[in-house]
Amino acid sequence: MNDTPEKTTDKPRGLGRYTLALLPLIVFGGIAATAAKMLYDQDFHGKNIAEIPSALIGTKAPTLNLPPLDGANLPALTDAAIKGKLTLVNVFASWCLPCRDEHPVLKELAKDGRLNIVAINYKDQSDNALRFLGELGNPYQAIGIDPNGKAAIDWGVYGIPESYLVGPDGTILYKRVGPFDDISLKEGLFPAMEKALGKPVS
Repeated sequence: MNDTPEKTTDKPRGLGRYTLALLPLIVFGGIAATAAKMLYDQDFHGKNIAEIPSALIGTKAPTLNLPPLDGANLPALTDAAIKGKLTLVNVFASWCLPCRDEHPVLKELAKDGRLNIVAINYKDQSDNALRFLGELGNPYQAIGIDPNGKAAIDWGVYGIPESYLVGPDGTILYKRVGPFDDISLKEGLFPAMEKALGKPVS
């Protein structure tokens, strides 16, 4: 009779360790592949990766019920602030450098009385947001603060600055990720506004 204990194999346990060790590499590989595809589409197919499609386009805008930015002397950002108006909902923060670059464009857009511009102030300090507006000017008719980013999640925000054109009936008509520039205005926002207004936009 053999009293020697049977040897147990460590293969399953070892395989599990290898799988866990490889998991970060697999995740990184997936991210790298996605980024490479985006760059390939941009370079070889002329796709603008800033014009990221949104599942919300053509649907009703998420409910707005955000507190006001204290000290800005502007209304809170609620559904009433955009109801019945062609509205650009802009997501910004004082710490966002591209937001600073975009701000003069928003000030110019605000001169068009047919467009109502409102803001979601994203994960910002109110004092910093007020300084930002005091320095660069205020193109907004209403500002709501979103300190925890909950409203941004509801709107499907990808990265700031980000803007949504909402029709008078509350339907999202257009989305822009990143700051507006001449191309995105001429090829994106203005055509969407013209379609909504039935009139040319210069």
